[in-house]
Amino acid sequence: MLRKILIADDHDIVLVGTSIILESRIQNVSIDQAEDYPKTLEKISRQKYDLVILDINMPESKNKKMISEIKMLDPDIKILIFSAYEEEIAVQYLKEGANGYISKLSKSDEISDAVNKILSDGYYYPSSIINQLLNESPLDSIKNLSEREYEIFILMVEGNGNLEISNKMNIQMPTISTYKKRIHKKLKTNNIADLIKLYQTYIA
Repeated sequence: MLRKILIADDHDIVLVGTSIILESRIQNVSIDQAEDYPKTLEKISRQKYDLVILDINMPESKNKKMISEIKMLDPDIKILIFSAYEEEIAVQYLKEGANGYISKLSKSDEISDAVNKILSDGYYYPSSIINQLLNESPLDSIKNLSEREYEIFILMVEGNGNLEISNKMNIQMPTISTYKKRIHKKLKTNNIADLIKLYQTYIA
């Protein structure tokens, strides 16, 4: 099965170098490139990709907001943060819904392993980042919800379904489903019962 990957970065050497690494080490892969954020959105809106390897500091970047915008265009696309920033910054993007992080300082084997892992399992977290995520309280995750996510979270624990949330917030039903998936992922919950327990602990 052909895997389609979009590399989004404003440095030619990164685009070319990463493309060569992946094409030489991963079978049945098709590589596309985007040199800025608007071009990234344009390409994702026009065709289906399995993975976008995203530089978080390219021209017209919107920082963490990029994650939600990309997922809004394609909820199924996997996002691998590719950056030289410290891992504490990467954790913030993972909380927003990114599926993994790899440093630009990584060796070729590490980069290809990260891509293979995220394509097969849906995620890739270096051990140091896993430790940071595990050390956080679930209650901290509520504070990291966006304003819109928090509003929908409250409506969910109050017993509102997709239709009620859609009517109250004037949001289309498919978008509500996307938000709910993102909320469950951020809060590490599986169902409404988990959300209610977490909320009761949060307000206690």
